Amino acid sequence: MKQTLTSPDGTPASRFAFGTMQFGGGADADASRAMFDACIAAGINHFDTAHVYTDGASERLLGGFVQEKRDSLIIATKAAYSGGAGRVNIVNSAETSRQRMGIDTLDVLYLHRFDPDTPLQESFATFADLKAQGHIRQIGLSNFAAWQVANAAHIAAQFDLSVAVIQPMYNLVKRQAEVEILPMADAMNIHVAPYSPLGGGLLTGKYSDGGSGRLTENDRYAARYGVDTMHHTAEGLVHLAAAEGVHPATLAVAWAAAHPTGPSPIISARSLAQLQPSLDATQFTISPALYARITALSPTPPPATDRLEEQA
Repeated sequence: MKQTLTSPDGTPASRFAFGTMQFGGGADADASRAMFDACIAAGINHFDTAHVYTDGASERLLGGFVQEKRDSLIIATKAAYSGGAGRVNIVNSAETSRQRMGIDTLDVLYLHRFDPDTPLQESFATFADLKAQGHIRQIGLSNFAAWQVANAAHIAAQFDLSVAVIQPMYNLVKRQAEVEILPMADAMNIHVAPYSPLGGGLLTGKYSDGGSGRLTENDRYAARYGVDTMHHTAEGLVHLAAAEGVHPATLAVAWAAAHPTGPSPIISARSLAQLQPSLDATQFTISPALYARITALSPTPPPATDRLEEQA
């Protein structure tokens, strides 16, 4: 894991992060607080939110929870999911997030996704101004391809900035990040905090038992994970977990964290009971043999050169 993220008092980022997408939505205030407290008890100090999550409720709840421990925590949020990555939108989003959370400085401000219509020079000039004002400490990129990150890092350097962290999707059935994103970040000393280590709940096995969640409630997630082979992989993980006496969610999260480049998965849930198997991954030691068995449950993506004969 690349230690490019630290809290205001210098505490390094924890091995795992917690995503607050459900705060104020699927998780009410009490459930949100219980999960926050459990994460703190488990040693997690990196918390991730976004301007658009639950119409601002996520940021407001998180802001209320962090005050007592503010200086030892890393608070990351995201701007420009909609409205483009231009100056006005980034500035307005950052200011709204600061006010909602009641904190002066955002430890990380991400661009939530790549904006092909706005020059990155404008985005990073804005980041430079926000950093000079003390409104942000570090910069992140979410949902960027490897070439987009590399290009952004080149442009950031023109403003004496760097890309500290990226946030790609990564799990046992979504392994494209292994091809270029993870090795690129490793080579460029960029911290990686991948989201969706459970594949929208698919890798918990709950859908095969008739359970509900994002795949049944959200058309985007249903399409994202609507491939038969992904469901077969999930079934295989459930069987393997049963044989190991471990919850499949624990294996899924531990597997994502065990990639040789050392990413720091973002775990999340709607309740403490739902979160616990993911939290258990923070104390789970995955052996090389078990890692290989889990990896074999899904296809390894071809190398960037597409020379399959060179694939290990």
